[in-house]
Amino acid sequence: EARPGVAATLRALNGALGWPGALWVKESGARNLRHRDFLAPRAALSAAFPGGQVPPGAVSAVRLLRGPAVLPLRDCQETPAGLAVQVRRPEAFRRLLEPLPGPALPAAGPREGSVVLHCPALRGPPALRPRHLRPVLLADHLAQLLRAQGVGVHMVPALAEEGSPEVLQQLHIDWPSSSCGSSLPDAVSALKAALGRAPCASAGEQGPGTAALPEGVICKVHLKSFVEQQGLVGYDPNLDVLLVTEGMLRSLAELQQAVQQCLVSDPVALPASCFPGGSCCSIVHVVSCEEEFQQQQLDLLWRILDPGAYTALQKHLVCGPVKVTNPSSPIGADQYFQLRKGQMYEASVMKYGELAQDEAWTEVVDTLTVAAIRFEMLSTAHQSQITLDLENSSISTKGTKSGAFVMYNCARLATLFDNFQRAVERGTYPPLPPVSELNFSCLREEGEWLLLFNYLLPFPEVLQQAAQLPAPARGIRITANTETVCKFLIQLSMDFSSYYNRVHVLGEPFPHLFDQMFARLQLLGAVRDVFHSALATLHLPPLSQI
Repeated sequence: EARPGVAATLRALNGALGWPGALWVKESGARNLRHRDFLAPRAALSAAFPGGQVPPGAVSAVRLLRGPAVLPLRDCQETPAGLAVQVRRPEAFRRLLEPLPGPALPAAGPREGSVVLHCPALRGPPALRPRHLRPVLLADHLAQLLRAQGVGVHMVPALAEEGSPEVLQQLHIDWPSSSCGSSLPDAVSALKAALGRAPCASAGEQGPGTAALPEGVICKVHLKSFVEQQGLVGYDPNLDVLLVTEGMLRSLAELQQAVQQCLVSDPVALPASCFPGGSCCSIVHVVSCEEEFQQQQLDLLWRILDPGAYTALQKHLVCGPVKVTNPSSPIGADQYFQLRKGQMYEASVMKYGELAQDEAWTEVVDTLTVAAIRFEMLSTAHQSQITLDLENSSISTKGTKSGAFVMYNCARLATLFDNFQRAVERGTYPPLPPVSELNFSCLREEGEWLLLFNYLLPFPEVLQQAAQLPAPARGIRITANTETVCKFLIQLSMDFSSYYNRVHVLGEPFPHLFDQMFARLQLLGAVRDVFHSALATLHLPPLSQI
């Protein structure tokens, strides 16, 4: 904890008041940040202390708080709103913008266990629809978030090396393909043998007048009786008899293979894996609400055939429905991509004219299209419904809540630093000095503190929270904050855009203005790094120009 953080500062503030509960809140609104950075609200103080009177020693303890992970505090005052604390802002800028001491750590850090992400949508028909894209994009994003926290991720099912949907590649989805020499046939045979021994499985009723099992069905499994015997909760009450096919056993064999890879790569990961923030999931089925029933059937079949500890750790992350408004006919995922690409191209031509028709713009338009679709699919809580208005392109190509808006602001930063570098080469400005020589007391603009306090400071914790998979108290469904990064990027883009439109960063080349310009460039360089890191979790490359 060599870097100041929100959680560490709040823990220190609560500890200083000697109260076990959470009394303090971090401010985020521009109006309140003019007067304070942290507040212990009057109502919370009244509940914690007789008459709401904080002991004088506690206030003094707040003023004396120090520590590598604690923000430098300037003052602590009693106000009508409660106990208010302000941060020593120039020192906070310096501590958050200077490089960390010591050797750089590897990007992924130490291993923190392993997880299997299973996306049944990729086992379906080759013609994917938008409702299939949602769980696939969510699993792809979640895998990146987990890897950033040092978690080993194994993704199932493996795609065929040839014939996998082209739209997955167009959307920059990083999904593994199958390799030769698979041991699945042996695993399927072992599962068939286990099926023959399972007490709740039967080969069909014998006797006169009874129908034979349908073609392709291996046997029947009585799921309802198994659920009742095991006392399992959270399963659909309509689950009853499952007709087991070879395809189901192949799906289970592939899941088993992924679990074995986890055990080999991280022997302690399963069955007692714990993820950042106390998460306790090892196998996560990322499914659409339409696929949930079928996946519950497979979940129970796996528990019956392989009663190991890891099958009991299966959890289901369920995506809400994707509603497409006014489609003339059912639309495929590839048609959806091409439609949004055409709309993005038209919007670019309208805004930039002939430039947007140049060949150099093809890659830019493709990246903007991927950003538009990823934000359209991922900026809503995964359990909520998404409505795709295919005729209204403004949701995707315009407005402050679109992926295109985020990419545009990222490109503005690239242009800023490109212009600065060219000016340095021309001799207009001197090069950017080391951080130790910068004067951060020049950063007095309200927007500058907003960028540091609301984005640079909490960003590591935002990524950590987005990767958490907290186990439910009961049942098999879990929720994840998979919309967090998209919402963070949208809000960051809005506040950066407001600041950048108001402030002229590269001013006149007068020496007395350099201190402020250099401090601003250091701040905006860190903002650019946050953009790049957050976009990487969405497999979106930053654009150098739009």
